[in-house]
Amino acid sequence: MKYILLAAITVMCIFTNAQQVNLKQCIDTALKNNMQVQQSGLQKQTAEINKSQARMNLLPAVNGNWNYGFNFGRNVDPITNTYTNNQLESSNPNINAGVILFNGMRLQNLIQQTNYTHKAAEMDYKQAQDNLVLNVILAYMQVLVNEDLIAASKAQLAVTQKQVERMDVLVKEGSAGSFQLTDMKGQMANEQINLVNLENSLQQSKLSLCQLMNIPYAAALTLERNQVQLNDAVYAQSSSDVIAAAMEYMALIKANEYRVKSAEKNRQVAKGAYFPTISLTGAMGSGYSSFFRSLTPTSVVEENTGLYIKNGSVRTPVFTEVQKFNQQPVGYFTQMKNNIGYFAGLSVQVPIFNNLQARNRIKLADINYKNVQLDAQNTHYQLRQNIEQAWLNMNASYKRYNALQEQVMNFEESFRAATVRFENGVINAVEFLLVKNNFDRSTINLIQAKYEYTFRTKLLDFYQGRELW
Repeated sequence: MKYILLAAITVMCIFTNAQQVNLKQCIDTALKNNMQVQQSGLQKQTAEINKSQARMNLLPAVNGNWNYGFNFGRNVDPITNTYTNNQLESSNPNINAGVILFNGMRLQNLIQQTNYTHKAAEMDYKQAQDNLVLNVILAYMQVLVNEDLIAASKAQLAVTQKQVERMDVLVKEGSAGSFQLTDMKGQMANEQINLVNLENSLQQSKLSLCQLMNIPYAAALTLERNQVQLNDAVYAQSSSDVIAAAMEYMALIKANEYRVKSAEKNRQVAKGAYFPTISLTGAMGSGYSSFFRSLTPTSVVEENTGLYIKNGSVRTPVFTEVQKFNQQPVGYFTQMKNNIGYFAGLSVQVPIFNNLQARNRIKLADINYKNVQLDAQNTHYQLRQNIEQAWLNMNASYKRYNALQEQVMNFEESFRAATVRFENGVINAVEFLLVKNNFDRSTINLIQAKYEYTFRTKLLDFYQGRELW
């Protein structure tokens, strides 16, 4: 617990100070703190325990029992099997064991079922991690794009500020009308508002990144920029290539495949209820009674039997020799040793009628199997549709990015010429601002388009199971 606390404090110090953090640190922190990923990990552990238990069910079950009791009144001595009216102390410890030899292959099929369920849980855990990594990367890039937009907006505002200062001088000198100065000041106010909005968007994107990492909001968060490479090359894979790779590599697809196999084994487990169960059992036990005594011969005495021999009028009594014994109580452990008994048996339980439980369980297993199959098919369809849409979005963003590159080049040249003409009084402020706004807008759009295209390609890489960073 001490080490976990120290690690948490270290993470907090890194993100709350102005220290730069890289993408790997953000991903590692998110994977460590995200509760959905942790829950998925716990589900994987649960499935692993169930798989282990299914294997252990093949082993014998061994149980021991020990008791010691006091009986009062009329009782049966468990050792001598005779009635007694005295207080009786008794003990009957035993050990018993049993193992299933055959039960319609239910145990074997259950092992395979839990194995597939465990593999599905592993894939779910991996998918949860992959989803989180993708979201962290996109949030990380959103912070970077907002920083780039702010930098571009500040550069645009600086140009406008310079022109406002220049126009103010011209108005004071009487070389320009005051309306041109107000136009320029209005433009500067608009750009200041845009800058405020962009700065708010930056903080919102930082908040989103912090929430994905499950850490407190850090306004001073600074990201390393060399961790993300922006992509401007044409995407090589077609939508069919991406779909084929996704069907083969995505953990979500594999998880559904394992669930279908698990459901099939569940059907076989249910069908095993129609078969008899053959079990081998054995036991060993002993007993103790406080009435049990050991008999030691002492002497032989003659005792009158009550019979006689008649000889005329003379009756001669009949005597018999009787062996006398000395009775001694037998100790607990001595009786335990002497009274050990063993049992071994084979039992066969044949299902004849069980309120149609077996048949209904099979029907439920069949329904579950079909439902899992439909879930798997629906996942395939949804994934294919998502990839097709993502590929079209990527292709459109690439075309838009290329078109904006051409547009920025043209507007940049127009802006350069308009600046010269405006500063030489050839055009007025309205005409200059029209050209400037076109150039500024296209510059902002180009930055957004470049990041958007990178977003789209990262998403397609994610579907194919590629390394994203």
